[in-house]
Amino acid sequence: MTDDTTQRAAAILKDHRASIDRLDAILVYTLGERFKHTQAVGKLKAEHDLPPSDPAREAAQIERLEDLARRADLDPEFAKKFLNFIIAEVIQHHRQHQS
Repeated sequence: MTDDTTQRAAAILKDHRASIDRLDAILVYTLGERFKHTQAVGKLKAEHDLPPSDPAREAAQIERLEDLARRADLDPEFAKKFLNFIIAEVIQHHRQHQS
């Protein structure tokens, strides 16, 4: 009986891990697409001598993402940290375009 239970658990674990792997791939490709757009924004800002950072937009984005996180049953604080990390990376790229 324990062997059956262990085998079922192993099969379920394998399915969960396969789903996690697919979701990781979606996240990576989504981030890649997002950064293509932010790179274009950075170039546009540099061409028009606009500041690399837009604090009002960043605050609105964080608020929007926290709301999305709550609706998705994800810790809003985690979502905020994640977006802050992305924003910092984007700003760094924008500054590079301006140099």
